[in-house]
Amino acid sequence: MTTHRIALIPGDGIGNEVIPAARRVLETAGARHGITLTYDSFDWSCERYVKEGAMMPPDGLDTLRSYDAILLGAVGYPGVADHVSLWGLLIPIRRTFQQYVNLRPIRVFDGVPSPLRSAEAGEVDFAIVRENVEGEYSEIGGRLNRGLPEEMAVQEAVFTRKGVDRVVDYAFGLARERRGGLTSATKSNGIVHTMPFWDERVAERAARYPEVRWEQEHIDALAAKFVLAPGRFDVVVASNLFGDILSDLAAALAGSIGIAPAANLNPERDFPSMFEPVHGSAPDIAGRGIANPLGAIWSAAMMLDHLGHAEAAGRITAAIAAVLATTSVRTPDLGGTATTDEFTDALIALL
Repeated sequence: MTTHRIALIPGDGIGNEVIPAARRVLETAGARHGITLTYDSFDWSCERYVKEGAMMPPDGLDTLRSYDAILLGAVGYPGVADHVSLWGLLIPIRRTFQQYVNLRPIRVFDGVPSPLRSAEAGEVDFAIVRENVEGEYSEIGGRLNRGLPEEMAVQEAVFTRKGVDRVVDYAFGLARERRGGLTSATKSNGIVHTMPFWDERVAERAARYPEVRWEQEHIDALAAKFVLAPGRFDVVVASNLFGDILSDLAAALAGSIGIAPAANLNPERDFPSMFEPVHGSAPDIAGRGIANPLGAIWSAAMMLDHLGHAEAAGRITAAIAAVLATTSVRTPDLGGTATTDEFTDALIALL
């Protein structure tokens, strides 16, 4: 038996419904593959912020440091500003633990029609690699002359050689393992310093991966090509902002943001990595037991793969594909009437 310690942060809203579903799937897969997962759950959330004035306790990051991985549900709560939840929990975890790769697989499944007529199951299957700790989402900047006609806001983007090189290397390595194609998102025709620097670093690192075909696309044209020809992509690498936008667009093209997973990776494994669905806390349906658990379950499969259990992870993703392709069980976001538990039961039966 192999044992891993997992920190659970269900968070807010439907996070408290989809994380238990993912845990059930993990326990089923673990029993078949000799994997034991032990869990500690933390109530770090916007609700905690309302009660105690902080998303997590002062020693929260030190507490997480000893775990093998972190599985997060969702954060967001009416009355709590989004920047509070992001900068009070997610960003400190990502940056302290150097989770500089945000990996988002995009796939059109049989049984989940894409809103695009041309995007069919088996034809759209790519991955977005987003730089996750620097770029446009820096803390450098400020506000001046608040409330006056001269009021201004300054936000600085930060791109370092180390930061760009390591995420680009990861993307090229992933492309080499997949179908051998990489697309770099840029905007060097309009952003005069950071994006030419990004392009230079991509071109230099590409020389180390002669077996990978690569191209660069301006972000506006790339967004259009996601819609017009999503099947042409294999691996897309992008800065923090560009990757954030492209990954949500791609999830919608795949049929539902409710099934989209994400991994915040520290590839060197010096620190724990964090895995999370990207659907948000959905306060409008929270507590009704109808949330789609697939995003959390797929994220849990990515966690198993990162922990070295590729076969178990593959069984879970195969069960996801099977439950969508061979059954009519669907949660309301996918046009059905199944509850979260009923959908999870159907997937576990196939698993």
